[in-house]
Formats: sequence, structure tokens, C-alpha cells
Amino acid sequence: MSSVKKNIKKSKTIPSNFYYCKTKFQKIKESLFTKYWQYICDTSQLKKHGDVMPYDFIEGFIEDPLILVNNHNNIQSISNVCTHRGNILVEKAGNIQNGIICRYHGRKFDTCGNFNFMPKCEEVENFPSKNDNLAHTPCEIWKQFIFTSINPKISLHELTKDMEKRVGWMPIEKFKFSKERSKTYTINANWALYCDNYLEGFHIPFVHKGLTQNLNYAEYDTEIFKYSNLQLGIGKGDGDCFDLPKNSQDYGKNIAAYYFWLFPNMMFNFYPWGLSINIVIPVSPEKTKVKFLSYVWDESKLNTGAGAELDKVEQEDEEIVEQVQRGVKSRFYDTGHFSPSMEKGVHHFHLLLSKFIN
Repeated sequence: MSSVKKNIKKSKTIPSNFYYCKTKFQKIKESLFTKYWQYICDTSQLKKHGDVMPYDFIEGFIEDPLILVNNHNNIQSISNVCTHRGNILVEKAGNIQNGIICRYHGRKFDTCGNFNFMPKCEEVENFPSKNDNLAHTPCEIWKQFIFTSINPKISLHELTKDMEKRVGWMPIEKFKFSKERSKTYTINANWALYCDNYLEGFHIPFVHKGLTQNLNYAEYDTEIFKYSNLQLGIGKGDGDCFDLPKNSQDYGKNIAAYYFWLFPNMMFNFYPWGLSINIVIPVSPEKTKVKFLSYVWDESKLNTGAGAELDKVEQEDEEIVEQVQRGVKSRFYDTGHFSPSMEKGVHHFHLLLSKFIN
């Protein structure tokens, strides 16, 4: 991806075939996604010792079967595949405080995934060995949110530290998940193209005319960090904005929204009413699922301000992104230049992509 330069004024976007090439799509599974963190769920789903929840690392994309388990208030991520013959061990959320028993041949594990017992194997040599235990994968928590990875290049702290500095004053651990306000969308476009669109506010006055009623476009800004970036949504007036504490670096500003992006595919959007987490899930080179997960802080501020019409904004984004997906496949398009002032976030994303998947 030599078209992407560190100097945004000299840089071009990634080559267009990244957005539809099947070979490149398969490559990023191992070269990119297994090396970074994924949001899985919140700690409210694993309150007691032995509480367990099965999951795939990235549903429909990287389908390694795993489980999250509360082991004496230490949440761990463990392989969900029996080390005997490969059966799936835990099929639904529940409690395994007495251990895991494979329903195929009766192999037993404790809540840490350590092998305990296997019938009719008294004569097996060099048994059990460490390979008979269930493998663990990295698992870390920020606030109430559980993240896992396969072989992470960075710590979760490195990924979230700038978000913590900016919005850590909020009582995020107390935000309540709202199932009725959460939704999954399917978009006929590449996952990275969806991220590109999210990472700039350049399109707001053209695509989201309703948002311009709440956001001061002239003061819209993007701040770049190492593995994340922040788009600051400045409100018009002080209505429907955060009541910022004096120790906030943004104190005195009319902040309507903090739009945080975490590499490679997570968005944490903070509004005065709470938080909308968007998880971008690759399905195929030209299809993507996006989970919108809502966590409510102040119900009285729902349906107001920049976070009021998320479904409408999403549908507007989907329409334009699907059009761009058609366009990037044209023989008459390959790369484009960035706006140095308005597309810093997209440029940052493309730099990271070019660094980690070349």
C-alpha cells in the first residue's frame, strides 16, 4: 500500500481493490484481526463464580469457539473445544461452578479449563499432558467492558488509555445495557469502507442534514492517537451537551458527542444520554454487519442532541457507503487524495492498515 504516505498532504488512499479483493480479505483474518482486541460483552453477564458465556472470537468471520467464565471474580477466556475429539463443550450461557463436562465422552475440566478426568483412559501413556487442558486467550476489562484477543500486539491499556483520559470521569461502570435500543445492521459494503465513512465528519453537511442542527460543523475536529482517534462533536449552544467537570480538558466547551474509534473496528460514541458501541464485523469482501449496543446513563436525555436519531443517521451512512462500494470497483478509480483538515481520521486508519497488513 505504497500510496499511503505519512504526510497527509502527499498521501493517497489505500488502493481500491482492498475493498473487494477476496485474497486480501482472507489475509487480514490472521495478519490483522487476531492481533488486536475485540469487544465481547459487559461484566453484568458474568456476575457469579462459574457463570459462563460461549462466543466466537468474531462471529461469522473468525469462528474459533471460546467461552468467557467467571472464575472467583476473575473473568477468563478459554477454548470451548474439548481436547479429546473436538466437541463443543458449552452450548449456551449458564453456570459451571462444578466444572465442565463434555457430553460426548465425559471428559471433565475445572472452571479454569484444567483437565480433571477422562473415563477409560487408565492405560493411555503420557496422559494427561498440558495439551489436555483447555487453551486460554488474552482477556482484559476496561470499565465494565470485556475484550479478548488471540495474539495481541498491544495491551488493552494501550488501546483505551486516551479514551480513559478523556471520558474516564463519566460513571461508565454504571451505564445500563438497553436491549430495546440495540440493533444489528447489514451493509453491502466492505468493513473498512464503513470505517472510512465513520472516521470523518467531512460528509456531515452533505449526508446528515439533521445532524447539522445539533453540531457546529465549523468547529468539528479530529484528534489522532497511536491506535485510536477522537472526533469532537461541538454543539450549537449549550443545550444537549455534556455538563463537564472542571478537571476535564474540554471544560468550557459545548461538547455534544465524543466519537472514539479503536483500531481496527470499534467505535465508542459518548453522548449526554450514555454510550453507543458500534462493532464492525466483516462478513465477506463486500458485506459487513454492524452491531449498535446502547448503554444508558441518563434516560432524561435520550432522543435529544447529536445522539437522538442514530437509526436515521445509520441509514443515511449505509446508503452512501453502499454507493461508494459500487464506485471503488470501477476501472476508472483506484486511489484519491485526502483533505488534510477534514480526513485526518481516515488517513490515520489507512496508515495503520498499510503498516500491519503489508
